[in-house]
Amino acid sequence: MLIDPADCWAYGYDNSRLQAQPDAVVLAGTHEQVAAVVRLCNEAGVPLVARGRGTGTTGATVPVRGGVVLSLERMSRILAIEPLDRIARVEPGVTNQALQDAVAAHGFFWPPDPTSAAVCTIGGNLACNAAGPRAVKYGTTRDNTLGLRAVTGGGEEIRTGVMTTKGVVGYDFTRLLIGSEGTLAVITEATLKLTPLPEARHTLQATYRSVGAAAAAVSAIMAGTVTPCALGLVDRGAIDMIRGYQDLGLGDEVSALLMIEVDGPRHGLDEAADAVAAAAAVDGLVGIARASTAAAARDLWRARRALSPALRNVAPKKINEDVVVPVSRIPALIDGLGELAARHGITVVNFGHAGNGNIHVNLLIDPNDADELARAERCLDGAFDLVLRLGGTLSGEHGIGLVKRDFVRREIDPVTLRLMRDVKRQFDPKGILNPDKSLPD
Repeated sequence: MLIDPADCWAYGYDNSRLQAQPDAVVLAGTHEQVAAVVRLCNEAGVPLVARGRGTGTTGATVPVRGGVVLSLERMSRILAIEPLDRIARVEPGVTNQALQDAVAAHGFFWPPDPTSAAVCTIGGNLACNAAGPRAVKYGTTRDNTLGLRAVTGGGEEIRTGVMTTKGVVGYDFTRLLIGSEGTLAVITEATLKLTPLPEARHTLQATYRSVGAAAAAVSAIMAGTVTPCALGLVDRGAIDMIRGYQDLGLGDEVSALLMIEVDGPRHGLDEAADAVAAAAAVDGLVGIARASTAAAARDLWRARRALSPALRNVAPKKINEDVVVPVSRIPALIDGLGELAARHGITVVNFGHAGNGNIHVNLLIDPNDADELARAERCLDGAFDLVLRLGGTLSGEHGIGLVKRDFVRREIDPVTLRLMRDVKRQFDPKGILNPDKSLPD
């Protein structure tokens, strides 16, 4: 246990750059230790926040009421890999990459692939229902988790789900706990569904004269018979920033690009890639580049990889929001965001997982400029209203945490919110687990 304020301070933040001081930090190593800590906190009415590696972007692990931060980083064992049943059992502190490396040796992968895979934990993936580019074909964390072991806010152990891909006994608490951001229970073990590694992968880069044309291509691709394993969109604002960072050989006429990957059996994959390329060839297409080697694929991905450092060069801070709209409404979203950016004088850059309609909206600001920060907040408020008008949702994979909590009422009606609060009280009667997160008061 850590009680020195200086030691505890490092456990009070996440990648949102928000921070608060916990009163103590417990580094649990076993399920039994987690259960004991939760029971003690419940008896004393002390707030408790479960934490992985702090890679989240919404303040979901920031201990706003002090109390205890329960670090699960030491619970990092892969308990079992069972190839015949296509499952793995893991503790929450296992990193996504460590799991991928371990199951790859058996010819499998776990589909969720967040950008932070090298450092983020499975527990964090479960808490936020994290996904990544592969979700367009293989689904999110919810779709690839069979069961959980957890401790409720009342200190009771529960087991959810089954070890089979079919099962309908009782309510689906597994899907309920995934994405609940540690507000209902602390997950101590997960049974994950594995997928065989594809034999081969083809990479394509399609460039367009407008984001509308790129979005039309996304709709055409997703309406086809071949589902890509990755379908990413980069808009004109992002491309311009990449151009300012390094020369990628993109012509001035390029206002949007799609990064596309197709995977599957080696036999027939050329034909599958041909089908996707044909669907991508809509009006406004500038060109389609196809990689024939791994080195060529890395070269095509160079533009997307250059985006994050390019963004850091432009603004010392960015507000990164993760929204989702129906695929057909991506053009309306991008156009609306452009209007909001112009109205409020804020630079907005958009990219994301277009096959899911999941767009990362980045507001580039100087946090020391009070006027700019206020304008950015008004711009963001308008962006959330726009997303909901388009039939979308406020978060696709980053969660709610602190930063989006006050906007939840705009998406969820009062009756449904009341039922959600009732569920929270059943799992966590004293409200000790991750208070002031996810659901508004």
